[in-house]
Amino acid sequence: MTFERREILLIVGVFCVMIGLMAFLAPIFAVAIAVVTYFGIKSFVKWRKKQIRKALGESICASCGSKIVENKCPICDTTKV
Repeated sequence: MTFERREILLIVGVFCVMIGLMAFLAPIFAVAIAVVTYFGIKSFVKWRKKQIRKALGESICASCGSKIVENKCPICDTTKV
């Protein structure tokens, strides 16, 4: 099981939030909130990446910045290299 750097930062951040919540709540509630927060952020990031990938399509034209459709730019009408 390999972790990326941003995932380790997320775990550390959620852990710090959990420790902070323990000052005001029972430890079991703090752990539950931390777990829900972790999986909530993970699912949001997954949804957002999927949304961005869908919006981008194949690629972006380097000249005008529009979305490449069927290996051609609709504005520049040049073939993607």
